[in-house]
Amino acid sequence: MRDTEHPFFRPLWRRVLLVVVCIGWAIFEFVNGAQLWGMIALAFAAYAVWAFFIAYNPPPVEDAKE
Repeated sequence: MRDTEHPFFRPLWRRVLLVVVCIGWAIFEFVNGAQLWGMIALAFAAYAVWAFFIAYNPPPVEDAKE
């Protein structure tokens, strides 16, 4: 997740889905009694929120005109 300016992350739904998956993973771990892994998943989710919504700088759109 270091390369947040990759064109793959341009669509908003992909960034939201990544955060939702991390939160879902954390809930799954907490329900199963694994608090450490739940906290790690929450940390991933918190980093994803920061990286993809707070500090996100979308890459410039490249024109495909030839």
